[in-house]
Amino acid sequence: MSETHIPVLRNEVLDFLKPKSGGIYVDATIGLGGHSLWILKKSHPTGQLIGIDMDADALAIANKRLQAFKERLSLNHGNFVQLQEILETDGIHQVDGVLLDLGVSSLQLDTSNRGFSFQYSGPLDMRMDVKMPTSATHIVNDSTPDKLIKIFKEYGEERYAKRIAQNIVAARAKKPITTTSQLSEIVENAYSIKAKRSKASAQNRQKRREIHPSTRVFQALRIEVNAELDNLALGLDAAVSVLKPGGCLCVISFHSLEDRIVKRQFRQLAKTCICPPKTPICICEHQQVLQVVTNRPVLPSASEIAANPRARSAKLRVAIRV
Repeated sequence: MSETHIPVLRNEVLDFLKPKSGGIYVDATIGLGGHSLWILKKSHPTGQLIGIDMDADALAIANKRLQAFKERLSLNHGNFVQLQEILETDGIHQVDGVLLDLGVSSLQLDTSNRGFSFQYSGPLDMRMDVKMPTSATHIVNDSTPDKLIKIFKEYGEERYAKRIAQNIVAARAKKPITTTSQLSEIVENAYSIKAKRSKASAQNRQKRREIHPSTRVFQALRIEVNAELDNLALGLDAAVSVLKPGGCLCVISFHSLEDRIVKRQFRQLAKTCICPPKTPICICEHQQVLQVVTNRPVLPSASEIAANPRARSAKLRVAIRV
């Protein structure tokens, strides 16, 4: 497996964060350290960076990659919801910028034994922190049909959720589902059954279905295993709480469920008044917390997508602490 890593929307993140010497920055999902490398370079000679990640393997690679900056670097194994506590252990209470680069990393996708991708056969795991007790295998084999349907609908927006759940229940009654290839085959069979019942031609079906049948199911299970959406909401609050006035929060999301949460929380925290509608005079005394910088998300350029196809679905939203 290659340790090569191309940070998504790197230049855009740097333009908003504006790293400077003496500044303190948090890469709350440091991964392989692609963004952090450039934040450290731009904040030379005295800028500090605190890196956090749930994945111990990624942290080890980031540590090796960023050794030249070790005097200005603190790496922490944990979840970004613990941001405030992690900073306090370093004696830090406020920072100049926070970056959240959400979702699954290239390292996780390309490592077959982590079980994140249907493109590689491996154990059905999907835990970002391998010490977590519940893996995708547990969820697939132990959840009720209704629970599986709910996961696939809510976290994968999967229209064939019921059929897929039924196929999973039928398959696991014969033998446990323990590999990515087993699950992917079950999902593909569910799609094939639906396709046979449709009068649409194979060509039209292919045009309508631009992504692999397993994509949404694997996304949904990964979100469930790692409690990603719940943690995102908590992590955004944690990030805002440690930003100093004028501090910048950059969030890169990769699917609509994440982006909706970021957009909603940014808008809520940017409100200057929360009085009920039609209240003639503001009496709430609400204080605006954030100023939203990006009314629309910043998207990768065509040239970036050509160089790094995994950047295709990235969206960057930015806000400043008031």
